[in-house]
Order: sequence, then C-alpha cells, then structure tokens
Amino acid sequence: MSDIFNKLLILRTPGIGPAKYNALVQKFGTPADVVSALAPSDELRDAVSSEMARADSLHIYYISDTDDLYPRALRATKNHPPVITVRGNLDLLRRDMVSIVGTRHATAAGMELVADIAHAFASNNTVVVSGMAIGTDTAAHRGALHATDGAGTIAVLAGGVDYIWPIENESLYWDIVSHGAIISEMPVGFTPVANNFVMRNRIVAGLSSRLILGEADLKSGSMTTARFAHELNRDIWAIPSHPSDLRASGPNSLIRDGIAKLCMGASDFFATTKKEINQKKNSKKIDTENSLIDAIGTIPVSESVLAEIVKKSVSEIKGELVVLELSGLVRRVDGGYIRA
Repeated sequence: MSDIFNKLLILRTPGIGPAKYNALVQKFGTPADVVSALAPSDELRDAVSSEMARADSLHIYYISDTDDLYPRALRATKNHPPVITVRGNLDLLRRDMVSIVGTRHATAAGMELVADIAHAFASNNTVVVSGMAIGTDTAAHRGALHATDGAGTIAVLAGGVDYIWPIENESLYWDIVSHGAIISEMPVGFTPVANNFVMRNRIVAGLSSRLILGEADLKSGSMTTARFAHELNRDIWAIPSHPSDLRASGPNSLIRDGIAKLCMGASDFFATTKKEINQKKNSKKIDTENSLIDAIGTIPVSESVLAEIVKKSVSEIKGELVVLELSGLVRRVDGGYIRA
C-alpha cells in the first residue's frame, strides 16, 4: 500500500485536517500505523482509490511534505497541508515565489500596476502566486504569463485542482496548466465552500517569502491572506490608493500600521529596464509638446473632460490621443484614458 494512499486515507477521514493529522502521526508513529488505528471503512478506501485514479487520468500529481518537490516555504509553516495536489509544471515548486493578491473589484489602473509587478517578478525568475479570482488575482497571473521565458505562475484553488472556479477564468486556468501550475490541498473533484477559500488564502501566504497586496477593502479575503502572511513573518508590501476609495482601506491601513512597506511598482524590487527608460524619455519629449499627458493619470478620464482641461474640442484631441496611445504612454479603458 503506497505512502500517499495511507496519508490520503487519514486526510479524507471526516474531522481530520493538518493539525489532527500531525497529532495522530506523532501519537502512533507512521501514517500506516495511524491507518491501522483508524480502521477506515471500505467505502472510504474505495473513495480514495477512485480519487487517485481520477488524478492519474488527468495528470494530477500528489506531493507529500516528505518529498523534495514540496515547496520549502510552505513546509516551514505550522500545520501545513501534509499532501498537496499539483497540475502543471512541477518544477515551479522548487522556485522562489512571491504572492500577489487583491480585490476582485479592482480598478483598471490597479490591475495594470499589479500586472506590471507580476511581469517583473516572473521575468526575474520568481514565480507569481495568487488565487485565480477575477480582478487582481487574474492581473497577477496574466502579468506573469506574459513574461517571455519567465518563471511562470501558480494558482492556489479552494476546490480540487480540476475544479475551475470562477468559470469566467476557464481560459486562464488552461493557460496556467500549460505554462504554470495549479495547487490545492483539497481532494480531486472537490467543490469548494466558503471556508475553503480561507484555507486557500493560508497556502497563498505560506508559499512565498513575501506578499504584495493590491486594492482591497478591510473585510476582503485578501486582507485575510495578508494577516496570515503577517503571522508567518513574511515580508509584506502594499500598493496605496486614494483614501476615498474603499478598495484603498486595506493596503493603506497596513502601511499606516507599519505592517506593510509602501509599494510604488516594480522599481521597488528591480532596476529600471532599458525599455522603461526609453518610455520615460518619450514621455518627457511628448510632455513638452502635448499638455494632454499632464491631464491623464491612473483614474480614467473621458475625452470630453480632457477636452475641457486642455481647452480644445474633442475632435482636436482625438488625433493627439491616438499618438499618445501608439507611443505606449496612455491606454484606453472603460471610462476613458489612463497613463500606460
């Protein structure tokens, strides 16, 4: 009987989680000894056998905390999952990781900044970890995936690694399976309930040596992840925003309380690239010739408002906006234009 099978028999027994699992192993000696003491039913044995067969058919792997592949940072946390399932590139489990999380209702500017930061980390051989929710998580995963020859990204799910949630991110899920990895501590085929997302957040925090928090209100799941990271003595960074926006209350409060460092962008972690330097030079050049760039920031501004600011007609500024957009200095989003 395989070691993984024994461990799963224990973990799939109702009422047994990581803490109880550890207590039982400490009491009886080995997983096999625990199984003998628990005397699991034939029904449970069949269920675990079926789960493992499904995992094998879907190329899903079980990684035990006694395996070399088990992520080092996660293994060092108290009551970590004794067994995780992984779908995708197992090599990512050996890499350095950074966790990036935030609200599902992120602004376009907030998601763009998160994507830029994730892209920078992935480009510098650091795996980006998030929870595959819409909004900030999606921006983090996409930013990492867009990095040429980058380290990739890991999505931690609240359900089984084969359960795609939210369904809006189905295409993202398959992109991560192809170019990253999906992780979960839950059984293959498991449909998550509310409490599982909190458990998911604990793993997101535990996998990495540092966590970056984007937009998030005080009661969001992302703040729960930040609290887990704080308890684990992880290095926490937070992206500030305007105090009038509820999505700023989470990161702003962490910065105010000294729990998180102020994050202004990828330049906080990596040297400015030649591309970024050239973009700044182009921005400065156009800045002296076109007052439009001064009127555009991180909050979307419509063409009509821009026209009033620069005292021109909408038709007059349309051409100038096209030039700025083609130069990579501004971007059109819902609600108008923002700085690129």
